[in-house]
Amino acid sequence: MLYYLFTYLDKTFDIPGAQVFQYISFRAAAAVLTSLFISLVFGKRWINYLNRKQVGETIRDLGLEGQVEKQGTPTMGGLIILASILIPTLLFTELTNTYIVLMLFTTVWLGGLGFIDDYIKVFKKDKRGLPGKTKILGQTLLGIVVALTMYFDPSVQVREKNVPAREIVQTIDATGPMSRFSTTETRSTKTTIPFVKNNEFDYAVLLKWIGPDFRSWAFLVFIPIVILIITGVSNGANLTDGMDGLAVGTSAIIGATLGILAWVSGNIIFADYLNIMYLPDTGELTIFISAFVGANIGFLWYNSYPAQVFMGDTGSLALGGIIAVFAILIRKELLIPILCGIFLAESLSVMMQVSWFKYTKRKYGAGRRIFKMAPLHHHFQKLGYPEPKIVLRFQIVGIFLAVLSIITLKLR
Repeated sequence: MLYYLFTYLDKTFDIPGAQVFQYISFRAAAAVLTSLFISLVFGKRWINYLNRKQVGETIRDLGLEGQVEKQGTPTMGGLIILASILIPTLLFTELTNTYIVLMLFTTVWLGGLGFIDDYIKVFKKDKRGLPGKTKILGQTLLGIVVALTMYFDPSVQVREKNVPAREIVQTIDATGPMSRFSTTETRSTKTTIPFVKNNEFDYAVLLKWIGPDFRSWAFLVFIPIVILIITGVSNGANLTDGMDGLAVGTSAIIGATLGILAWVSGNIIFADYLNIMYLPDTGELTIFISAFVGANIGFLWYNSYPAQVFMGDTGSLALGGIIAVFAILIRKELLIPILCGIFLAESLSVMMQVSWFKYTKRKYGAGRRIFKMAPLHHHFQKLGYPEPKIVLRFQIVGIFLAVLSIITLKLR
């Protein structure tokens, strides 16, 4: 909204300083500051409101240290995160941008799904919340919307490299390099493969056995892949949200990394230098992810140990979904196992624990466990590590994985 206002003022009245809103870097910085302000100032008021209404978390007794003290801590704090993301995005981004529309839809859709789950648990006193199948259905519908939009929307395009020389005509500026990208934007199902020199993979080749027209049917494999990624990352973030500050701190690290990747992918000079796919119009996503990082940091102020508020599924489902969709939009989803390594480890620990328990119960008559408790962070808690130490060490690992993700741009 402010973007359109100041663009109008600049073009109509030539007001000094109004043109600064044309710069993505300025709007990204403004989005960070605004999201921090919203989460810190209005977040406190929301927490006080939840306390007055006695909207507290019901804690199951799992025999973990410090668990009893968390009983009654306000939940549904994910609304603070959602507001801190949505408001700066509406203020500072170009709202006609398809990528921004998809991210807004993702935030509202998964935030709403998580809110319904929290509402059932807190106000209906049903600890089960939404059935797992309903959550999966909601995530699947989101995946279908994202995949179909990316595949069929003409505004979601890439600039191909290694085109015939006659097409390589665009000069960046008077002194800059000659672009190696075609001036023609095309729709594509290509993505980036980390650690590979010619690091582009086209999902369409998985259907090459169909025949010459295999590219026309690429959406048949693209849609399930997008659904799988969104479901996996969203649920991974949900499982990680089991200690004060763990999920939100990890998400902030991931978000900052995705912001860097979006910045270079949406800038033709950086994309040319790094020899990566140039994705026109994705620069606007830098503003969204800046608001995302600011919202997470602001919420961490109240969610750090000992937590004054929990995000609930309202926040955790949305955080994971936002990360997944954002990575898909900038064609970096194959980096998720590295960048979201904490989420992956938490999810794998649960799957391994459940699978091994069921297998040994069938075979030996009594279930056995790989970990003392799953998800993984509770395993370390059972080993006697204090909660703040576990959270901090997980986040240190998250920073290491983030750095590793960034250097894949050059390490091939």
